[in-house]
Amino acid sequence: MRPIDPLPGLLRAFFYERLVEQRNVSVNTVRSYRDTWRLFLRHTAACHKRTVAQLILAELTADDVTAFLKHSEQERHVSIGTRNCRLAALRSFFSFVAEREPPAAAQCADVLRIPTKKAPIPAPCYLESNEVAAILAQPDRTCIEGQRDHALLSFLYNTGARIQEALDVCP
Repeated sequence: MRPIDPLPGLLRAFFYERLVEQRNVSVNTVRSYRDTWRLFLRHTAACHKRTVAQLILAELTADDVTAFLKHSEQERHVSIGTRNCRLAALRSFFSFVAEREPPAAAQCADVLRIPTKKAPIPAPCYLESNEVAAILAQPDRTCIEGQRDHALLSFLYNTGARIQEALDVCP
């Protein structure tokens, strides 16, 4: 008789025990991790020419994770940020597995060594003085709401404050 593969039990324990009970992550995090695993398992099953139900833990290697991330970027056209979020979800699981399944520690360590990708930093965009003047000229200063809007826009521009910082100001 074939030994039972621990993958289904580990996935269940990861989602219900680790994420929900121990770490109390948000519903959105659970959904994001779930979607990552759904895509990863489908991709890996297709690469191994099997169904998802036939996959075993030993087949989920660092090469499979790298291939999935490459597929996500090239075929699905996800951003580098999304790629890194998916890698974080996979790393979190493999870190969990390394604690629970010592025989799989080397396999997990290989996955945990996959680096995140650096996204290019966009150049800062500033408004020219004539653009700022056009924005400040928009509120109708003959009414009280227009005076308020002009004062708020002037405050934001002159201080460089973010909107939440402006909302937090107490008179």
